Amino acid sequence: MKQEHKSYDENYKKTIVNLYESGKRKSDLTREYGISYTNINNWIKKYGTIKTSTGEVTTNDEIIKLKKKNLELEQEVEILKKAVAIFSKK
Repeated sequence: MKQEHKSYDENYKKTIVNLYESGKRKSDLTREYGISYTNINNWIKKYGTIKTSTGEVTTNDEIIKLKKKNLELEQEVEILKKAVAIFSKK
């Protein structure tokens, strides 16, 4: 028998993560909501909060977005450096 793939909206996932972060065990969440342990782990990785060394609270999702933006900016800087080198020779 083929297993059905359930789809959960983002708010539901965040609610489950909030329950976990407020003290609910993963095994309890799995039992109560019928969600796989793997899904809960993946959602915690994506939506769970992370406390930085400066005391700020962020999410893994936000860190990924910031890393992507940082890479884009580094590439722009490299392009500008090459442009300056080309125009300064003339």
